[in-house]
Amino acid sequence: MQLEQIIIRPLITEKSSVATEKFNRFGFQVALKSNKNQIKCAIEKLYEVKVLNVKTSILPGKTKRVGKGTKKTGKSKKAFVTLKEGQKIEFFKGV
Repeated sequence: MQLEQIIIRPLITEKSSVATEKFNRFGFQVALKSNKNQIKCAIEKLYEVKVLNVKTSILPGKTKRVGKGTKKTGKSKKAFVTLKEGQKIEFFKGV
């Protein structure tokens, strides 16, 4: 897999913002088939930081109502990356 295919998007929520401030931990939505080593290499090369730890979790799909029937959404995978002390990732530059 290429680096751009592994990292889908950053998770920017209130809960992840608190984790960033307290533990220097950032969240990303990643490809389902990616493993921890691929995620670590992709983050280090794309953002030029040192990654200490990677934790992943797979979220099951949800059942949604569509008209009279139901539909199931797909699975997704999250990765929480802990960076070396003193380093950070800026998603919004100049804000």
